[in-house]
Amino acid sequence: MSKFTDQVVIVTGAAGNMGRAVAWAFAGQGARIALVDRDAQALEQIRAALPAGTVAIGITTDLMNPESVARMSAAVMEQFGRVDVLANLAGGFTMGPPIHETADHDWTFMLDLNARTVFNCCRAVVPLLLAGGGGHIVNVAARAATRGIGRMGPYCASKAAVITLTESLADELKDQGITVNCILPGTVDTPQNRAAMPDQDHDRWVSLAALADVILFLASDAARAVTGAAVPVYGRS
Repeated sequence: MSKFTDQVVIVTGAAGNMGRAVAWAFAGQGARIALVDRDAQALEQIRAALPAGTVAIGITTDLMNPESVARMSAAVMEQFGRVDVLANLAGGFTMGPPIHETADHDWTFMLDLNARTVFNCCRAVVPLLLAGGGGHIVNVAARAATRGIGRMGPYCASKAAVITLTESLADELKDQGITVNCILPGTVDTPQNRAAMPDQDHDRWVSLAALADVILFLASDAARAVTGAAVPVYGRS
């Protein structure tokens, strides 16, 4: 029997590079998967490409919108009747101007994209995990959450907020059978990063498969004694 046989896993940001890799990894371990993203066409392509026999649905969702997230969680329950794992992978990055030149929109966008999405999903899904008697939440922060970097202030602040949300949730839920952890990826080996940084040593970056391995560990019973952790996944960079 595979590690996640018949468990129900919600993967947000499923149309992104990390989302695809993590969905594939969970599918390979027997999970039933709710693929969540804004791009309906991409979700269908990902669902169709999963290993044969995988039970998966795509749910088009605006993760910044609480009502849309509530509809997503209701759809998961209607389809599967339970939730075991929430993998909050949605997010993004933009460089910016110095803080004193940063527009309100740019500040709000980064906080919404990286922190509000986690907040909205946890608020909707934690009651389902409680009703089911426990489960696991894995969030994605970033190495940049550990210190401020010039022209990246909104991004750094938004990912630091993910760490704080993770720690707060873990403290609230530690006696309820729910673990909450986050990972701190370094530079991830994606086609976009290779194009943007062609002269870097890509072998030192973090592979998507390696990130997926860490996420699956934190979502498994092997990590049942780990909660409130921010796990560095830097590769050799």
